[in-house]
Amino acid sequence: MAGGFPWRLVTVDIDGTLTRGHGWREVAVAFGRLPAFEQTNRRFRAHEVSEDDHLAALLAIATGHTVAEVEAVVARTPKLLGIGEGIRELHVLEARIALLTHNPDYVADWYCRTFGFDGFEGTSAQSVVDGRIGPPVGVHADKPGGLARLLSRWDLPAATAVHIGDGASDAAVFPRIGGGVALNSHDPEVVRAADIALTTTDFREVVRRLRALPPRR
Repeated sequence: MAGGFPWRLVTVDIDGTLTRGHGWREVAVAFGRLPAFEQTNRRFRAHEVSEDDHLAALLAIATGHTVAEVEAVVARTPKLLGIGEGIRELHVLEARIALLTHNPDYVADWYCRTFGFDGFEGTSAQSVVDGRIGPPVGVHADKPGGLARLLSRWDLPAATAVHIGDGASDAAVFPRIGGGVALNSHDPEVVRAADIALTTTDFREVVRRLRALPPRR
């Protein structure tokens, strides 16, 4: 392992982690669906709907639009600085870096093409026909399952993986692997579940801190 770097796999959430704010709010504003976004957020925080129902409501905001339209919004969504540079640093350290997200495949694919992520596990719940996005069907939020698939894909032990995220679904992943980083999280439970908590606008700072973070098992 280059330079004694302990992590073989680094997984990263998107919304609220790589983005400065929720990316689907930007999509909702662009498509005139901000009330729908705010309503599902409010109901989810009040525990009136499940995570699956909340995710389905978010994905429905893009229904009927083209992938190109969504990508244009994703491209201008405020993000952390240094994402591509941080990924290149991790590659020099011989680590793979993947997205572990509840975002649909067409969003995760944009991040991979733009910044150089090695792969992703997201939500395959919307069809895309002739570039146009269909309604969400069979939505299931499952980051632990996505993590297991990433580890299996590259034949890596869980103890060599670290996850970076800001929400409760990310905190659920932390104890399953070697480390967890709460990045720009406003949730005290997520911060408590993490090995380290960071507040930064630059992804390269995350990479710097990962160099000094040993696996807990």
